[in-house]
Amino acid sequence: MTNELEPQRTSLNPDEIHSHISEWMREKVEEKSLVISEFDRPTGSGMSSETLLFEANWGKGDKKEKKQLVARLAPTSQDIPVFPEYDLSLQVNVMKLVETYTQIPVPKVLWTEESTDILGVPFFVMERVQGLVPPDIPPYVFGGWLLDANEDNQSQLQRSCVGIIAQLYQMSQNSFNRDFLQFTSPGQTALERHFSNQKEYYQWVVNNNRQHPVIEHAFEWLETNWPEESEPVISWGDSRIGNVMFNNETYEPVAVLDWEMAGLAPAEVDLGWMIFMHTFFQVIAEAMEFPGMPNFMKSDDVTSTFTELTGKSPISIEWFEVYAATRHAIIMSRINDRSVHFGESEWTEDVDAAIPHRDYLWSKIR
Repeated sequence: MTNELEPQRTSLNPDEIHSHISEWMREKVEEKSLVISEFDRPTGSGMSSETLLFEANWGKGDKKEKKQLVARLAPTSQDIPVFPEYDLSLQVNVMKLVETYTQIPVPKVLWTEESTDILGVPFFVMERVQGLVPPDIPPYVFGGWLLDANEDNQSQLQRSCVGIIAQLYQMSQNSFNRDFLQFTSPGQTALERHFSNQKEYYQWVVNNNRQHPVIEHAFEWLETNWPEESEPVISWGDSRIGNVMFNNETYEPVAVLDWEMAGLAPAEVDLGWMIFMHTFFQVIAEAMEFPGMPNFMKSDDVTSTFTELTGKSPISIEWFEVYAATRHAIIMSRINDRSVHFGESEWTEDVDAAIPHRDYLWSKIR
């Protein structure tokens, strides 16, 4: 089911995708009888890639198989992708590492297609997990199961989400090859390379067509107030509760999703992003005179929980929250480019108007 509030994600023909994936999967399972259902799409999700939900059936009698599956498709170049690269192998490899070294639940990837021969873009297919996801569109702070949950359940959910980042921190104490996660941007440290990568991303987004005063001033503020750095660990990248699926009754995580922004960085990068992404929705809620969830994902609570779980006290978390707000501002600029491409929006002279949290960001860097 689609939501009329949701932006368009792709111009790929769904009938052609269905036909090509069907044929491709028949070869994977070596069974010509395989049929797949019509596609559905998750509502209220992000927009960096296309996600297709479907059921596959094949075989007969005792050998009959039925699976609930998810296909994740890299975006096409003509659809103004949110990010410059969409590295499927990195995502899959990170998920396999997380599955091996932690108790973090990740969906099982069944097949990966890195070539563009089948659909014109790379994609992978994984098993579908059932559960609750806090929606982005409209944001969970406006209503729904999480807002309606009691305070104890909200606190437990928050703790379990911080626990994901804690496990990634603890996982990094193990010995395994993490070179594939290292950013190649300039810098002497993992954070410097991460930061340089984000500045490069900003230049790619604006492409000499515009300048965002709030983003450029934020970069200057971040450089001027550079923090003490913790050791680099496996970074989830998009560490927000909207990328976690929860058990319908216990609210414990049953699947941690979307590893496309993964890399090496101090744990504070993920903590700052998790805190800010709730702040982002809370700012929108309050601007529209909704109460939202003002006591959820507060900095002191998140950092104290992380310290309790790991024995490590996060450093300069305020800096990392501003860094997260700056990074998200770049993403919002790119998303507006996509909206313009699909005829859903337009650019105005006030380019920072495309950044819903610009007033929040200005308040932090002035």
